[in-house]
Amino acid sequence: MKTLQIIDTLETGGAEKLAVTYANALVSEVDASFLCATRKEGMLKNQVSEDVGYLFLERKRTLDFGAIKRLKKYIKENEIDIVHAHATSFFIVFLTKLIYPKFKMIWHDHYGNSEFLAERKSLMLKIASYAMNGVISVNQQLKKWAEKKLSVSKVIYLSNFPVKSETVKAQTKLQGTDGKRMVCLANLRPQKDHFNLLLAFETVAKNGWTLHLVGKDFEDDYSRQLKLFIHDHQLEDSVFVYGSREDVSNILNQCDIGVLSSKSEGLPIALLEYGLHKLAVLATDVGECHRVVSDETKGYLVPAKNEQVFAEKLQLLIDNQQERLAKAEQLHTHVQKHFSQKAIIQQLLSFYNEI
Repeated sequence: MKTLQIIDTLETGGAEKLAVTYANALVSEVDASFLCATRKEGMLKNQVSEDVGYLFLERKRTLDFGAIKRLKKYIKENEIDIVHAHATSFFIVFLTKLIYPKFKMIWHDHYGNSEFLAERKSLMLKIASYAMNGVISVNQQLKKWAEKKLSVSKVIYLSNFPVKSETVKAQTKLQGTDGKRMVCLANLRPQKDHFNLLLAFETVAKNGWTLHLVGKDFEDDYSRQLKLFIHDHQLEDSVFVYGSREDVSNILNQCDIGVLSSKSEGLPIALLEYGLHKLAVLATDVGECHRVVSDETKGYLVPAKNEQVFAEKLQLLIDNQQERLAKAEQLHTHVQKHFSQKAIIQQLLSFYNEI
């Protein structure tokens, strides 16, 4: 079996990380593993194994016939059996299958706004689903949605899983004091609701604790408002914005508390990475976060868009070091047991073989 993972960019993000992780992990499990970035490269390219066949498609527009021809040629020449399209890359795979139907197409739904599925634009997905041989959903809500809305008989739920990026050179030295750092690993997007986090942090900010925002900065209105809030509320000495970083494991190893204040999620890889790196966790109770932080022995979940409750739980983690360490250890054990790479890859291979 020869497999190809397709993703639109290799910038840092949950879907992008998973596509690279799958390509790397499958090297030892299939005859050949390939990865294609359709529109843009990025930091994650450095994490692609040298044993993975790699194609950058340089797609310029939605209907880029040159890119479609290049993708068809690559699939044909390398005799690829399964093309695994992640997120929005399904469209170019669909168009390629129309002119070269010899491969099996799997679509991986990473949709982050699963709390708002009623608002999802899905016409093209419904059309493309006639060419899909299988769908993988990152949470149960998305699985039910695909079963109801798409013309695909084989739909499974497959959990995300974390991977330590220890092969990446440590470059980032965080501001602040050792033992008093909290991190939010999330791209600067409205869905992630950093303002809720900042309002809560402002309430408890004292005794030298610092907050570190790590994730892609789109330099848009949301980003500008966020930085203006930090300035206007005089948080510049305690809240730091880093943008995208490659050395995530190095960053998490410098922190004690991991936070997510999202309005909506699937099953966030960031939460799994916090657990893998033994951070105490506070997150909003959205998407499938409850499958990771399944009870309060493993961390705290609070309602979305409620900075007061978020602040209360944050204060508890700050004030109680022993409890913080105990929760971090419990979460670490839980993540290793239920979200291991080995288990998920075996489920993926079973699905491939079924297709």
